[in-house]
Amino acid sequence: MASSSSCFLSHFLVFFFFISTTFGQLRPNFYSSTCPNVETLVRNAVQAKFRQTFVTAPATLRLFFHDCFVRGCDASILIASPNNNAEKDHPDNLSLAGDGFDTVVKAKAAVDSDPRCTNKVSCADILALATRDVVSLAGGPFYQVELGRRDGRISTKASVQRRLPTPDDKLDKLTALFASHGLDQTDLIALSGAHTIGFSHCSRVSKRIYNFSPPRTRIDPTLNLQYAFQLRQMCPIKVDPRIAINMDPNTPNTFDNVYYQNLQQGKGLFTSDQTLFTDNRSKATVNLFASNPIAFGQAFANAMTKLGRVGVLTGNQGEIRRDCTRPN
Repeated sequence: MASSSSCFLSHFLVFFFFISTTFGQLRPNFYSSTCPNVETLVRNAVQAKFRQTFVTAPATLRLFFHDCFVRGCDASILIASPNNNAEKDHPDNLSLAGDGFDTVVKAKAAVDSDPRCTNKVSCADILALATRDVVSLAGGPFYQVELGRRDGRISTKASVQRRLPTPDDKLDKLTALFASHGLDQTDLIALSGAHTIGFSHCSRVSKRIYNFSPPRTRIDPTLNLQYAFQLRQMCPIKVDPRIAINMDPNTPNTFDNVYYQNLQQGKGLFTSDQTLFTDNRSKATVNLFASNPIAFGQAFANAMTKLGRVGVLTGNQGEIRRDCTRPN
């Protein structure tokens, strides 16, 4: 037993040293000597895109999350495949809005237009900065972004399998999935607050408002009945499942804490949203964020910083892509 414990401790310390060393190479001023105005360049491009369409905000934020949860924050989600075999081609990613991809492309072009910065800033860092900026533009917190990520060279459809949360997940599964990336339950609840902006589709919520065996009248008992009937009006049984519905029915274009107030009223669009309130293990945190927007903003910023460290490539790992859509 002592030998086994010693072996486990040794492996843990090696793993901890590797993780700490990798994280330690990320820092806010990483480009201070190579591209000192990188944040301004990205922010200006993001602001221009945001003025064109609000969808820029939820699309970019969701893109960052889907990137980090699969192969780590390495911009592999941006890679296109001629045979449709990249991460972005997986069914779980097909609903990612094009405005998110376009935001990164435009920000990359803005950065590379400065001769000091050309091909010196990774697509992964540009995505991380753009995500912070869209959150801030939508009314959310402005936080420091650690930089120094390198871009991955690999992007496969198979790597997405079972690595992203689903709308039907309950708290145990969600907690385990987030924990596998070093994120605790508070991080899970805070990051779920990203659903305060953006939209989903009828196909993702139909099981909560219809029972697809006769008499097709059952409604998920955790769902607010009036809200359920509103959803049925927007999503009748025979309707295009791609029809978009707001994640937050009250303030869908403002990054705020109303999402948590919705959960208190049974207006979480997904099971994975509502479970945060119906499960007593997470309910207190939902109540805190619902009543205290500052606490939510701080928790969200902290969780985004931790998310931005997941699986990062640094130093001699990876590359800086000249074109975010394909490896060099």
